[in-house]
Amino acid sequence: MSTDPREIDGRELVNTAPAAEEKALEAALRPKALEDFVGQAKVRSQLSLVLQSSRMRSAAADHVLLSGPPGLGKTTLSMIIAAEMNAALRITSGPAIQHAGDLAAILSSLTEGEVLFIDEIHRMSRPAEEMLYMAMEDFRVDIIVGKGAGATSIPLELPPFTLVGATTRAGLLPGPLRDRFGFTGHLEFYSAQELLQVLRRSAGMLGMKVSEAGFAEIASRSRGTPRIANRLLRRVRDWALVHGINQVDKEAASQALDTYEVDSLGLDRLDRAVLEALCTKFKGGPVGLSTLAILVGEETETVETVAEPYLVREGLLARTPRGRIATEAAWQHLGLTPPPSDPETPALWDEQ
Repeated sequence: MSTDPREIDGRELVNTAPAAEEKALEAALRPKALEDFVGQAKVRSQLSLVLQSSRMRSAAADHVLLSGPPGLGKTTLSMIIAAEMNAALRITSGPAIQHAGDLAAILSSLTEGEVLFIDEIHRMSRPAEEMLYMAMEDFRVDIIVGKGAGATSIPLELPPFTLVGATTRAGLLPGPLRDRFGFTGHLEFYSAQELLQVLRRSAGMLGMKVSEAGFAEIASRSRGTPRIANRLLRRVRDWALVHGINQVDKEAASQALDTYEVDSLGLDRLDRAVLEALCTKFKGGPVGLSTLAILVGEETETVETVAEPYLVREGLLARTPRGRIATEAAWQHLGLTPPPSDPETPALWDEQ
């Protein structure tokens, strides 16, 4: 029998301390109060009024809907709402609530004033959505016992609570559900200056020394998203630590991010694969989404929801009725020369 504390029966144990430390560090980087939350000035000021009024009335805050692209702070804001209201926070997600019974179990266990955060709320099942209508409006749900003609509805009173819903696709929310939120905030992508503030704060908490040019280099590749900025900052920290660099300047940040295949515009492997497939395989398109997904070896939904939004926002890709096309900026970014236009060349497309 092995006497090595790192082994049991000859099997090496995995040290979970670094993973736990990384998770704790990521949680520590989240601001704990509205005044510490960087960016989203309009949403912050409006939300501050809602919360302040609720505290003055000694009542649960109105239900809040937060929409916007991933990584902009919807989960962080839900935690801040709970902290500002001095209330407990319950976290779940839309895909986890597939039956009305799942939601009833969660709602029935809430305490007065508690904040319930449902991420990707648009992915809840329809029966659960319909149960949520009454819970949000009347703080009551009807539990159906039995089936068929013998089924009985038992009303269950709920304590006042605050629902915070987050969605990346607000258009998929049914109107009746959307209308029951007392406050709706849409989060926008961050400016370069706002990302610099995020990075300075995070670098201070990580104990990193980074020059202003280094911060600017990381911010320029962060796609306007604080979550990505913090992730890239941690990867730059790893690179600098391994290479024995005490202060990260622009060159060091650039080399580190190049190592992780994040280019000067923030494009990663998938983004470049999409553009290269368009430009080198199909002369810039148009190409249908499913064909493009097969070419880059990804699911259609992954290409559409992960790569396309940023490529379209940066003007590198355009969506047309006939398919996706690469813009002139895409050819320039890849260092390629666009072919001469030929109006008689048939286009490849498979759009419905």
